[in-house]
Amino acid sequence: MEFFKKARSVRFRSHHGKYLLADEDQETVFQDREGTAKNAKWMVEFVENANTLRFKSCYGKYLTASSMPYRLGLRGKKVLQTLPKRLDSSLEWEPVKEGYQVRLRTPYGQFLRANGGVPPWRNSVTHDIPQRTAKQDWVLWDVDVIEVRVESPERHPVAKPPPPQPDALPSKSSALSEPTSPSKIERRTPRASKHQSSESFDHDSPKKDAGRMIYYCVANKKGDVEDSLEEFSFPFKGSEVEGLKQKLKEDAGLEEIVVCSRNPLTGKLYPLRLHLPPNNHDMHIIVVPSSSKGKNFTHPFLPHSE
Repeated sequence: MEFFKKARSVRFRSHHGKYLLADEDQETVFQDREGTAKNAKWMVEFVENANTLRFKSCYGKYLTASSMPYRLGLRGKKVLQTLPKRLDSSLEWEPVKEGYQVRLRTPYGQFLRANGGVPPWRNSVTHDIPQRTAKQDWVLWDVDVIEVRVESPERHPVAKPPPPQPDALPSKSSALSEPTSPSKIERRTPRASKHQSSESFDHDSPKKDAGRMIYYCVANKKGDVEDSLEEFSFPFKGSEVEGLKQKLKEDAGLEEIVVCSRNPLTGKLYPLRLHLPPNNHDMHIIVVPSSSKGKNFTHPFLPHSE
């Protein structure tokens, strides 16, 4: 609960680097990279005599773990915006701290989950219990405090401090330059910015070898890569192409893929073989379904041709 003790409003950032937004239809929720939008802000309400919270959207509706399946035959259930006549447990979320992040758990033991991969899963939000180890991060959220809760002053008399000594009085110029205490500030978890600031949570995060960042997009059915394709990213520590391939299959939700890079001179795609380049440099790659036969792609099991 320490993330929320002094928070009046917050926003949530998923493992995919996207924010939890309330849709303009005032019913659904989704993920988007636009974290400055008004519908990325969620007001925090404490539930009396409970270790749970409610989150209200800019449309005055609550983040709700519904009982409706997201898709027939699949495990995940819909997360909606609702405003029931009676505030029940479906509106309540228990924050479970994990490092500098939180999991938001329903009273029934499921977690708020940010989905990735191909449509219809891309940018969707459900509540579920991830079964695969690779998707455990999908229920982790960074919390950015947008507005701080201002405590009401105590009503009982407070003893006045003794008057300052003459030589201790501040000068007129220094008195004018003193900043006033802000009632609205933004605080981020350490993952939110590259540099630590005075407005961030005061924690010393342990330095970890995060490996390299992998930026990827998925080619279409023809194996071609359009400039408008959305690019996704995740950290990767290994150096084996096979390990990266398994991670990409999980993240993209595909069965059989070829991991490719683009030749900067010819623009053609070529498959990565055994090892990734050394020095942990960030990489931009293309995920090609094995059945694709695009004009800019040479299948790894066939002779290369220009």
